[in-house]
Amino acid sequence: MRKRMWMFWSVCAVAAVAVFSLSLAARAAESAPYKVVETSGNIEIREYPDLVLASTASRFSARGNDGSFMKLFRYISGNNAAGNKIEMTSPVFMEPDTAGAPGRMGFVMPQQIASRGAPAPKAGDVSIRKREGGRFAVIRFNGVMDARKADAQEQKLRQWMKTRGLESEGVAERAGYDPPFTLGPFRRNEVLIRLKSKEE
Repeated sequence: MRKRMWMFWSVCAVAAVAVFSLSLAARAAESAPYKVVETSGNIEIREYPDLVLASTASRFSARGNDGSFMKLFRYISGNNAAGNKIEMTSPVFMEPDTAGAPGRMGFVMPQQIASRGAPAPKAGDVSIRKREGGRFAVIRFNGVMDARKADAQEQKLRQWMKTRGLESEGVAERAGYDPPFTLGPFRRNEVLIRLKSKEE
């Protein structure tokens, strides 16, 4: 019995290491650049440049199961005017639904692709758009991200911002850095809130 239990936990440990290694490999791909201005525990103030995204409508509560993820994945897999495959980058940005518009999911275009112009999507429900750069407050957390967890982290971030006298601009974004097979404890998730410029 003890031997079986030992073998079971050994297999679990090997599997966990394998998934962790795959997750690290996935993160080794190009990631959206930013500059850290301030750090406070798991919260950062970051400066982002303009980014180019392939984007489509998405319900955040569906976590990509509404087909939004696959629409964007098909785009970078060659379903574009150039027929080119585009490297998957991180993170995947997600904007929640608002009263006036559906949410959006966006894949960040690699810098080389963005600089020369991303190819036009073949699918009518995928578009290329610019994500305006700027300063963001960001909170980082692990686990499988759902609306409830993201909302709780957003409230923590807004409370921290309040203590610093920082004002927000627009809705909060969510960002996921890992593929679906990554175990919850190894997943990197973030909530980002654009900060209002002090000059405004």
